[in-house]
Amino acid sequence: MSQLKSWGVLLIAAVLVACGSDKQTEYSAEQEKAIAERIAPAGALAMEGDPIASAPVAAPSNSGPRSGEDIYKKSCFACHATGAAGAPKLGDAGAWADRIAQGMDTLNDHAWNGFKTMPAKGNCFDCSEEEIQAAVQYIVDGSQ
Repeated sequence: MSQLKSWGVLLIAAVLVACGSDKQTEYSAEQEKAIAERIAPAGALAMEGDPIASAPVAAPSNSGPRSGEDIYKKSCFACHATGAAGAPKLGDAGAWADRIAQGMDTLNDHAWNGFKTMPAKGNCFDCSEEEIQAAVQYIVDGSQ
């Protein structure tokens, strides 16, 4: 068995040597810049007290709860406009009839907690319960 492992290691080494190349690929300055932008870190790690950590952070605007339509367009449409993962489409009265018959409490519970393939909050993690309920109402109103 150890002889088999040795052959495997030799085979992998041979493949790596055969595929390798001494030739350096040369890129234009524009290509180098594009590569550097693509592989740049997405952010920076800073500890409390570091200059970057003490920079002021813009406070989110709090203009009140967003409308059901806004939430639908932000998070719900990805599945409920396309039917992805079996989601009933907005405006398809036949697909929504049995669901609507269960009542708004059930629909809101499913939207908030998730149900079958639907993720909790429809993946709108910054949505309040009130906003999720508004989105459910928007969908129901557009599907009757």
